[in-house]
Amino acid sequence: MTRHLAYLSLGTNLGNKEENLRAAMKLIEEQIGDIVSQSALYTSEPWGFTSENSFLNNVVAVSTTMTPEKLLETIQHIEFTLGRTRKSVNGQYADRLIDIDILFYDQQVTNTPTLTLPHPLMHRRLFVLEPLNQIAPTLTHPILKKDINTLCRELQEESAC
Repeated sequence: MTRHLAYLSLGTNLGNKEENLRAAMKLIEEQIGDIVSQSALYTSEPWGFTSENSFLNNVVAVSTTMTPEKLLETIQHIEFTLGRTRKSVNGQYADRLIDIDILFYDQQVTNTPTLTLPHPLMHRRLFVLEPLNQIAPTLTHPILKKDINTLCRELQEESAC
């Protein structure tokens, strides 16, 4: 079977955050494939909504034989298993026990009603770019034609203003 490299963003802002991420990574390894690289943990403020609870985030690279659609389905099952009750809808975000997003699946570009690859908002989120930059700084965004290090640096400069 052909192996693919997927980059996943993990985040949590409820409960035991480190344990939530550990549990998610364990299930990713059991159900999706080998984690071949992972970033450090990053603390961030909520993005797109107001909450007293900060987030703990990281990014993992996973070697998998799953299709992007099966990967998404499995991720959603893992989120449900770990206590996620609903996904964000129409940009309405809320506190969550776990959130797992597919950032990249190889260099595939996909835009269907259920899946957009690469993740359409990743280049606007430091809590995604900073950990991704730690493990894949030279990875090139197939649409924006910039590497992760450049996207991260540009957003950091913009955020500092």
